[in-house]
Amino acid sequence: MTEITLSDLDKFDKNFNADSKNEIVMRSVFKNGIFPSSLALGSEVQDQHTFSIEILAGDITNQKKSGRCWMFSALNVMRREVMKNLNLKTVELSQSYPLFFDKLEKSNYFLENIIETKGEPVEGRVVTFLLTDPLGDGGQWDMFANLVRKYGVVPKQYMKESFSSSETRAMDDVITTKLREFATVLRDAAKNGESVSDLRNRKDEMMNTIYRMLCISLGKPPVNFTFEFNDKDGKFVRLDTMTPVEFYEKYVKTDLDETISLINSPTADKPFNKTYTVQFLGNVVGGKDVMYLNLTIDELKQAALNQLKDGKAVWFGSDIGKCADRESGVMDMNIHNLEGIFSTHFGLTKEQRLDFNDSRMNHAMVINGVNLDENGKPNRWKVENSWGDVPGEKGFFVMSDSWFDQFVYQIVVEKKYLSKEQQNLLAQSPLVLQPWDPMGSLAL
Repeated sequence: MTEITLSDLDKFDKNFNADSKNEIVMRSVFKNGIFPSSLALGSEVQDQHTFSIEILAGDITNQKKSGRCWMFSALNVMRREVMKNLNLKTVELSQSYPLFFDKLEKSNYFLENIIETKGEPVEGRVVTFLLTDPLGDGGQWDMFANLVRKYGVVPKQYMKESFSSSETRAMDDVITTKLREFATVLRDAAKNGESVSDLRNRKDEMMNTIYRMLCISLGKPPVNFTFEFNDKDGKFVRLDTMTPVEFYEKYVKTDLDETISLINSPTADKPFNKTYTVQFLGNVVGGKDVMYLNLTIDELKQAALNQLKDGKAVWFGSDIGKCADRESGVMDMNIHNLEGIFSTHFGLTKEQRLDFNDSRMNHAMVINGVNLDENGKPNRWKVENSWGDVPGEKGFFVMSDSWFDQFVYQIVVEKKYLSKEQQNLLAQSPLVLQPWDPMGSLAL
């Protein structure tokens, strides 16, 4: 190994001083920060908020200080069906309701995995992975689908936001500590010869504690409710008392078994036209496993376009931390001139970003519009975010088509919007990826 010498430092400094531009740029970045100093002029004009195809959207939502974007975006897709079916101008479905059951199910999923891996060393990679973040806010479309199949959905007024749903960190920290304590109890009991049946009896008592902690933090979820509202024509409507599952089946109606997650992972270890799942990625024991079909980025775009043209919005996952400006709501490869600031080329490809841990899916949003050029090709996409109405154009972002190429990793569409050849690929048994694979990342 070679150390940095004082001679090296002197050389670095002389090279820096040799270009007078460095001093000017340094002063700007020192005062304003990297991204404000590198913001490119003209990108907002190129990425304007006008689109040739737009889908009905309700009022913008706000996940606040929580990592529930995957829930917010999924509910924002689903609420459009409620709006159409009940003649509503807007409606918001409770995000606290699935949060409650996600935390409950993740706790059970974690403890079951602790029992399953009781013979693995605690310092080994698998158990270390399980212990790292057993109750995090993040999730995937298929995880949300499992919650909806089992628990349904409710309008927001029947399970409102609490302090802990809008700011989840304290609740997550406290319950995570309890889950790790439970993990030590289960592993010690297993070492002492207790059977799996005995361990699960212990787990049942542990889950009673978790349920109590969640009720205290989030409130109790409704078992049934009577939905009363004024529709967009001003007519008062009262629906019969129903369960959350009945509400979903009557007024959302989307067949979740007919949706599929398409991913774009152009890495050597994941050939296109194959299906994949990820070990230990889930929340509901007994639910359907997460499943992806890996396709080229052009195939993802075509599937999204097919669904949009049919009047339906598209859930998608991307890396929102790259080449994006929160204030203007622009996601564009040229939004920041970092090469001009630092006088160096940033040349990682999408494949390299995934392989070398520089990028992965970390945020879910909704595509509810697209602009087609004179040749019918998309050049920008309308995006509904869940950060309130201040950033972007009253909460809506615009994504350039080139940004889609580089930083969109996943979309969810109904299977009917795939070609027959693509639909046939879904019959494959999925290849199982390691728990720490980039495609196992969660949207926050």
